[in-house]
Amino acid sequence: MTTENKATVEAAKKAALEVLLHNAHGPYHGLPRTAGWGYPEPYTRDLMISILGIAVSDNPELMASMRKVLETLASNQTERGHIPSLVHDTEDRGSSDTTPLFLFAVGVYRKMNNEADFLQEAVQKALTWMEYQSPSDRYLVAQQPTSDWRDEQWVLGYGLFVNTVVYSYLRLLHQHARADQVRQNMSRFTITSGVIHHHAHEGLVVKHKPYFAFWSYKIFSSERFDLLGNSLAMLSGIASPTRADEMVSWIEAECAQMQASGELVLELPPNFFPYIHPEDHDWHVRYTEYNMPGEYHNGGIWPFICGFYVAALVAAKRFALAEEKLLVLTQCVKLSNTSSLEFGFNEWIKAQDGKPRGQDWQTWSASMYLYAAKCVETKSTPFFDEMRSNTLKASTL
Repeated sequence: MTTENKATVEAAKKAALEVLLHNAHGPYHGLPRTAGWGYPEPYTRDLMISILGIAVSDNPELMASMRKVLETLASNQTERGHIPSLVHDTEDRGSSDTTPLFLFAVGVYRKMNNEADFLQEAVQKALTWMEYQSPSDRYLVAQQPTSDWRDEQWVLGYGLFVNTVVYSYLRLLHQHARADQVRQNMSRFTITSGVIHHHAHEGLVVKHKPYFAFWSYKIFSSERFDLLGNSLAMLSGIASPTRADEMVSWIEAECAQMQASGELVLELPPNFFPYIHPEDHDWHVRYTEYNMPGEYHNGGIWPFICGFYVAALVAAKRFALAEEKLLVLTQCVKLSNTSSLEFGFNEWIKAQDGKPRGQDWQTWSASMYLYAAKCVETKSTPFFDEMRSNTLKASTL
């Protein structure tokens, strides 16, 4: 990396830390806010994901803030173990990803602070809750549409993203036998014949493609590409090193085609593609208002997800490409809806014109930039390196 590029990355890291410190104390019980001005509420999923950047920042104020978030979530956990969608609101329930993300974040926090029993009672309740989320009483967990971070997009049944988080927290919490079963179940093919044979169970592997399906349930599935879920699959080791390398090449080739056709202007992958169009069978009328092609969950570029992708490139040992994409992401996080900001850390960007459309100073955008930068600098992926090592050990037994 050139001296000039290093200086640009350092400036972005400094700005990201400023965003996180600004957002660390919001109007709800002093809990962090989700964005600098737009989202004052402490959204659970955003804050749980932000632990990765906070962990590598080594900032004591942010560490203390995250501890408060985790302890508040534990105190607001339901009797049966579910974690609410808002940290401070016990009645805001129904998300499929908040409980697994809580378990993931506790696992990271325990490693950060060498506290093996931190929030053990809440963790045990949450683990029990998650075991009951499997309709077949096996290992993959299922969800209702619009219940994960994609609150304006349908994910039915066994969603890739949620199950990659499940796998990751199981490894972090040393639940290795169950993690092996999750990976084994995910490694089955999706069912495309229209018939479920006796003892046949659906998985998330797509025939003749290197990536995992968006979701799958019985004879139904979506084989569109989910960048966040597949990045986590590469980071955690669910995707083998060979599959991860092939997946990266496929992503880059697909993005080059989208750039050539005018569907993508930035050199970063959309969160989801191919985009869903009104004439497609999986289009929903509500998408007209919130999810047009190349926007929001239907193909918008999300800096926090691109941070995961940069980290996944490091995990796949594509170091030169990871550095290249980090520099593109550095320019991307400058975009804002507020002209006075040098760095916007915006929520999401429209794929076809590269213009920011979400809220500025988004907590998870800033946090995942810090994490991505750390991965590129060290050629490692904190908290995931050991996970992939354990996966490789399990696969060779």
